Amino acid sequence: MFTLISKQLTFSALKSPSIHRSLSSSTTTTNLINHNNSFTVSYLINSCGFPLDKAISASKFLNFKTPDKPDSVIQFFKSQGFTQPQISHIISKFPLALSCHPEKNLLPKFQFLTSLGLTSSDLVKILTARPKSLGRSLKNHLEPSMSLLRELLQSDDRTLIAIKRCAWVLDWDFQANMVPNMKLLRDVGVPGSKMMYVLTYQPRDFMVGTEQFKSVVDEVVGMGFDPTKTSFMLAVHAIRSMTKVNWEKKIGTYEKWGWSKDEILMAFRTDPWCMMKSEEKIDTVMDYLVNKMGFETSVVAKNSLLISLSMEKRIIPRCVVFEYCLKKGLMKDKRSFSWWLRCSESIFVKRLERYEKEAPGVLKLYRKKMDLAS
Repeated sequence: MFTLISKQLTFSALKSPSIHRSLSSSTTTTNLINHNNSFTVSYLINSCGFPLDKAISASKFLNFKTPDKPDSVIQFFKSQGFTQPQISHIISKFPLALSCHPEKNLLPKFQFLTSLGLTSSDLVKILTARPKSLGRSLKNHLEPSMSLLRELLQSDDRTLIAIKRCAWVLDWDFQANMVPNMKLLRDVGVPGSKMMYVLTYQPRDFMVGTEQFKSVVDEVVGMGFDPTKTSFMLAVHAIRSMTKVNWEKKIGTYEKWGWSKDEILMAFRTDPWCMMKSEEKIDTVMDYLVNKMGFETSVVAKNSLLISLSMEKRIIPRCVVFEYCLKKGLMKDKRSFSWWLRCSESIFVKRLERYEKEAPGVLKLYRKKMDLAS
């Protein structure tokens, strides 16, 4: 099966100190004593730090009469580097963990994940983020899923990055969603290398039902994005990463600055990241460029990449130097400002070195501003 998928989707570039809590009222005590699984409830409160309501809820999945098994599980997690709060979090999200046999159920999964290249600290972070992964079968899910992910990414390093970027990849049903979604992208013309990049760094984008994913892809196609360009997958990520309400808030923020619907669409096609910035960031950049620097809003719309730039480390230092050079007569007007903000650091410094003769101290001025931003 993996061979078939690989052929279809080959990428060209592709115990521990307990937390004791006393019950504060006789009513609470009575409720606890009368509960069918009072020992389990008491254990979850005293050893895991659960509030009463959550302890009762979690106890529906558990049934132990002595502390031996759950104590061994908690001790196992501590031996793996988990803190008490992290253990409590894992059990609150996946109560059945307390029913596991540490040596038979948990240890083999930890050993397998370690064999992938994950460190102890990686495992603590990943499993705290996605505790339900511990409930997945090693033989029937974890091993085949990670094998498939490795086939798709064609690299151990990229596989590790994907797991670290999104703990859900350990838990997700690749065959039901990820593979069909990748086929859908292939069918609209997205190159394997572009899919591989997103699967590596934003695997969550693929973890959605195929119908919902298709609606996003169709929307991006309708906006005029070229499937062969990186911006296509960035647009998919942008739309997938926010709710409709948040999307409309971003639209409203740009419209407040005078951008038309067409200008917003043009800006999004130019740099999809402009729609992933907070309204506060958008307002801050626009206020500086329009009200402080005097640039037309339409000009900023045509250079939407500027919205994503750091105010402290890019926009302000370079704009200060830009104004200095403008006053020295090194530029006739402000039309070249976007280049000043977009070009690489090395190219920018070389330009300032050329200007030193006619604008002495310009390089020193820029470095002073950059030092202030550090």
